[in-house]
Amino acid sequence: MPRTLSSPLLLAGLLATAGVAHAVKPEQFDAIVPRSLPGTPRQWTYASGAAELALAAGIVHPRTRRVAALAAAAFFVGVFPANIKMAVDARRRSPAVQAVAVGRLPLQIPLVLWARKVSRGAQP
Repeated sequence: MPRTLSSPLLLAGLLATAGVAHAVKPEQFDAIVPRSLPGTPRQWTYASGAAELALAAGIVHPRTRRVAALAAAAFFVGVFPANIKMAVDARRRSPAVQAVAVGRLPLQIPLVLWARKVSRGAQP
């Protein structure tokens, strides 16, 4: 399978990398967990990292790719509040940090569309 931008293997790699990052550097993810969620930020960090790893595994396997890619699209929508919190919290930081935090917000849209495209390209 060619590794184009719509490649399921690239999407799986992105998700797996993010999942591992949640385990290796959890404190950076803890900081963006919305306070309104029950439990501790660390629980959410580990849970979202585990979800990313599970989604990556599902996307790699052709038999589960369609469902896993749709679940990934939903996941990308579900974590959007954390990105909003990061942008709000960045107001107290340098202009460069603010620009990165705000610039990340529209990136969720191509991620959702990418996951949907992978889903549509999967075998039924």
